Amino acid sequence: MTVSVATMGFPRIGPRRELKFALEKFWAGKITQTELEEAAAGLRTAAWARQKALGADWLPSNDFSLYDHVLDTSMMLGAIPARYDVESAEDAGLDTYFAMARGSTGGADCGHAHGSVTAGEMTKWFDTNYHFIVPEIEPGARLQLGRLEPLEEYREARAQGFETRPVLLGPITWLSLAKGQGIDPFDLLDDVLAHYATLLGLLRHAGAEWVQIDESILVTDLSERQRRAFTRAYAKLGRAGPKVMLTTYFGGLEDNLSLAASLPVAGLHIDLVRAPEQLDAVLKAVPKDRLLSLGVVDGRNIWRADVAALLDRLEPLAAQRDLILAPSCSLLHVPVDLELEGKLDDELKQWLAFAVQKIGELDLLRRALDDGRDSVADELAVAARASAARKTATRIHDRAVGERIGALTSDMRERRAGHADRISAQAEVLDLPAFPTTTIGSLPQTAAVRKARAEHNRGVLDTASYGAFLREETERAIRWQEEVGLDMLVHGEFERNDMVQYFGEKLAGFAFTVNGWVQSYGSRCVRPPILYGDVSRPEPMTVDWWRFAQGLTDRPVKGMLTGPVTILNWSFVRDDQPREASCRQIALAIRDDVLDLEAAGCKAIQIDEAALREGLPLRQRDWQRYLDWAVDCFRLAAAGVGNATQIHTHMCYSEFNDILPSIGAMDTDVISIETARSQMELLEAFARYRYPSAIGPGVYDIHSARVPDEQEMVALMRLAQKHLRPEQLWVNPDCGLKTRGWDEVRPAIAAMVSAARTLRAEARVEA
Repeated sequence: MTVSVATMGFPRIGPRRELKFALEKFWAGKITQTELEEAAAGLRTAAWARQKALGADWLPSNDFSLYDHVLDTSMMLGAIPARYDVESAEDAGLDTYFAMARGSTGGADCGHAHGSVTAGEMTKWFDTNYHFIVPEIEPGARLQLGRLEPLEEYREARAQGFETRPVLLGPITWLSLAKGQGIDPFDLLDDVLAHYATLLGLLRHAGAEWVQIDESILVTDLSERQRRAFTRAYAKLGRAGPKVMLTTYFGGLEDNLSLAASLPVAGLHIDLVRAPEQLDAVLKAVPKDRLLSLGVVDGRNIWRADVAALLDRLEPLAAQRDLILAPSCSLLHVPVDLELEGKLDDELKQWLAFAVQKIGELDLLRRALDDGRDSVADELAVAARASAARKTATRIHDRAVGERIGALTSDMRERRAGHADRISAQAEVLDLPAFPTTTIGSLPQTAAVRKARAEHNRGVLDTASYGAFLREETERAIRWQEEVGLDMLVHGEFERNDMVQYFGEKLAGFAFTVNGWVQSYGSRCVRPPILYGDVSRPEPMTVDWWRFAQGLTDRPVKGMLTGPVTILNWSFVRDDQPREASCRQIALAIRDDVLDLEAAGCKAIQIDEAALREGLPLRQRDWQRYLDWAVDCFRLAAAGVGNATQIHTHMCYSEFNDILPSIGAMDTDVISIETARSQMELLEAFARYRYPSAIGPGVYDIHSARVPDEQEMVALMRLAQKHLRPEQLWVNPDCGLKTRGWDEVRPAIAAMVSAARTLRAEARVEA
């Protein structure tokens, strides 16, 4: 029996975010398309070489993307909405690609040559913090093959001496993620399958022996139509080209196991990190002549694997059948290389494994299985010592935190009065106009802001000088907000590097990397904090900056906090206790700051829960348990304030329709959501639910380079009024403005304020 090692996808961004910087230079017109493509090709070559050197036998190709692999598939299939004005998929170039990703004002921003156009909808990739561009299927759509990136990248790798296994997003998963406009995407199944079959035939002709087809929709609840589609699809594709490794991840197959096992494919990959219990059932259901790929190393978290425990499980199996050892999923979701971290202390560092180290763990497992444990005894001993050290480390547990959790009472989750009474109390204190305007929190972090932060981190700029710089930026932001006419202001968050990292750095139980970057979308990268131990708040985190900002103006300034569920879901979370236990610890820390803000005089406090839906389990039967503890943690953080203190929250890039009762149970006073790309579609569900609180539906898509005008925003708010009462509505952008430039933000927010004034005038006329 043979054991080999596969990687299913490697981080695209480069060890030091080289892709990010190349993309942003291209968008700014500082490099050409040729230079961008050369930079991308260099990253691909380096990734193949590195994975091979680390011991991987199966290398992926087409796991790279200039923006998003789902968008790549849509482009390949010719699923290009009519607004992009492309005659055929073959004519769609990089300008169309980035217009679909980012929107465009036309021409200068390298977006689209035919004028202003909106981007595609963006939402979360299953239950991760990776964002993808939702495929749009319009009535009368006729798909046609465009540029065949999977074929081109396979040939590119082969020309350099790397034999690869091309990675394709599965057709059923792509159709399941697609959004039809008056049409069921599955009506296009035959077209999609025909194009996939053509591509597979071309790959076989080019020399590819295997292809990896990712069908993660198989770990979710499937409809009967999806099940039938799988059977039809793989009856056609299983023999259309190279051997198919059908890949599933993020969960277990469960009731879809018999379906997956029946498909005529040559191999099957399963996730044994998220669903270790499925192995025995899979072994019974999957024929022995089918190659099994086992996801035994966590592709989504950064903790070192328990190699000895894995060997105990794998040794009997390796004696019975051929195996591939692999990460649970693509390594897209973890940083590149732990060796780039010079500031993590040695104790913590020994507990971790990034993408490079995870491939090393797989190679160690393979060598132990092939040659016996004695052949790698020293390496196994190092791994065992690291595992034991983590289990006994005193820094992980804090008795005071445990005692505080044990003392929680039910009344700590309850506001003091109902919604109607709170509205009255808040209206008297805040005295806001109809259609009040605000922003989500962050304002542009300019090159000067980033430079000052970097110099302070390096010790070049002393703390006093850095503080003075931040105060100047904050005052400038307050004055601009007053001038433009916003009703509720923010301090701008210039002191914050990231909405999660900032809080993690001020909380006990978190550690941070220097180069632990992970792609969130496009060129946007984040450094998730490492939540390794019990969480507490040593001192106030936001009060001083709020107090400074509020002292500059008579208008209300929001206190700004990130919610406990979002901090949890956007961190690498410890795996030695239930996630909900860690979340409650974070909730108590946030509660402390909420109460301190209120005591300082803050009358509106925003607790962002952008990632609440992101953590929703993939199986519907598990939803309620997650939602119960997630909502409980939010209420624990928010509910201690008085009736006159207005609690806001913000959520973005998620489908809320099916969890609205839980959103209602959060008992906030105002919620702001992303709706610009979806043309207020989400509000239909809020209206059906009869959501009682105020809502700020976003009218400015901040993830797009384009600047909407007043007329566009007024039109969006008129759509909103078809679903909600005017007195419920706030006017705000989709999300924070940190990533945008002032040259975009100033005219966009001015147009937004003008739009609100137009709406008020219309309301007066109607009255």
